[in-house]
Amino acid sequence: MPSVSANATNNVAMWLGSFASAGSFRSELDVPRRTLEKMIAVSAAGSLVGALLLLRTSNARFSALIPFLLLASTTLFICGPWLTKRSRASRGRLGIESPLGLVLQFAIAIYGGFFGAAIGILMLALLAILGMGDLRRANAFKLLLATVINGVAVVPFVIARAVAWEPAIAMSAGAIAGGFLGAGVVKRMPPLAVRGFVIAVGVSMTTYFFWKTYVRHT
Repeated sequence: MPSVSANATNNVAMWLGSFASAGSFRSELDVPRRTLEKMIAVSAAGSLVGALLLLRTSNARFSALIPFLLLASTTLFICGPWLTKRSRASRGRLGIESPLGLVLQFAIAIYGGFFGAAIGILMLALLAILGMGDLRRANAFKLLLATVINGVAVVPFVIARAVAWEPAIAMSAGAIAGGFLGAGVVKRMPPLAVRGFVIAVGVSMTTYFFWKTYVRHT
């Protein structure tokens, strides 16, 4: 199907699946309410902007952007620990609800509404930079914000009739099952192993989409 429609359809399916994971990590979500409210607000606003931008983007242009979006998010996650050390050394801990932190989350939410794939990698990278060193706690926070971002983006996609409902329903069943199973697996895995798995997924997706977009058709 056209890439814009495929992305909108995937967004709907992943939104439903994120509920399953978010519920499983509820006990890990140790974040002050004030911080939650601010991050949810900027995530919702950014997601709406991103979704509207996607609906105004041609399929060809969107397809050409996908590999670079994946490359940027994967690289940022890989460099997350180094960036965290640098930020602490130069400015101290930035803090999740610092002005810069909120601006960066707003930018990620725009990306999430526009593209969505690998948004979890991007948010984990940001939370690491902002000083949230506990990967399980960061993962729980990331899942909540991803649910907000995907949920807000669903609205303009549905209004614009960009969602293919038959595959969306089938994909959502897999996403919900994967959300439950994945949450249980992650809780049992060492943080280093989780990080390695996330990097492997990001590198694999980036490599595949560069090959598909720029190599296969040459």
